[in-house]
Amino acid sequence: MRTAVVTDSNSGITREEAEKLGVFVLSMPFFINEELFYEEVTLSQEQFYQKMNEEADIKTSQPSPGEVIDMWDKVLESYDELVYIPMSSGLSKSCETATMLAQDDYEGKVFVIDNQRISVTMRRSVIDALNLIQLGKTGAEIKEILEREKLESSIYITLETLKYLKKGGRITPAAAAIGTLLNIKPVLQIQGEKLDAYAKVRGKDAGRKKMLDAARKDLDTRFKNCLDKIHIDVAYSGNAEEAAEWAKEVKAAFPEFEDGVTQPLSLSVSCHIGYGALAIAISKSV
Repeated sequence: MRTAVVTDSNSGITREEAEKLGVFVLSMPFFINEELFYEEVTLSQEQFYQKMNEEADIKTSQPSPGEVIDMWDKVLESYDELVYIPMSSGLSKSCETATMLAQDDYEGKVFVIDNQRISVTMRRSVIDALNLIQLGKTGAEIKEILEREKLESSIYITLETLKYLKKGGRITPAAAAIGTLLNIKPVLQIQGEKLDAYAKVRGKDAGRKKMLDAARKDLDTRFKNCLDKIHIDVAYSGNAEEAAEWAKEVKAAFPEFEDGVTQPLSLSVSCHIGYGALAIAISKSV
């Protein structure tokens, strides 16, 4: 039985990388000043941050049921079944929608995996699925394995600006004003269900240190018995040069983890945190 892997662009997997890996990527839609764009199709990373800098009204969305089904049908022309790995159900309704669609007409052919990941941790799930296919696992088995490990990841993010947390209602205008005045940088975390506050520090350098400390704590506690299955990756929102320096810092702090990647954060996350963020991600492979 031939099994395909389908994901969405929240995984950070580009079309070029998807072709090399042999996976299929559904582009996420965005409304910018009420105009519809698709990530990496009609909206590049550079265009997204330019629009953000121009104070455009940017809203995240989810693929329509028709777009999801069209992708599945196209893939199933060449494969017997597929596993679909969308962004975490705790961050979007797209996973719930896909699950309902799969139950209607695709039973035994489409397996929607909700393993509570996004961005670089979601990319790791795609790689896991490919490896499991190589081991002869079926779509049903891959779904069971990945969902069993669904909370075995962390992302820590430090921000350049409080503007977008204020805009999204996550902090009050007064708190944003005081925080900006005092150079307070929040460190956020994503551990499956949602984007949460983790800590507050003075300055971005302190934020980077706090993220490294958080990652080390995870390695010493949550993941201490499975270090041979751990990957540490770096992500960022638009600031590629700063991210390259951050990646060197992460590698120096954790030299035992050699296969880390550096890639842009999902635009769906960047909508809520703005330009200039840095992140470290810890993922456990199956």
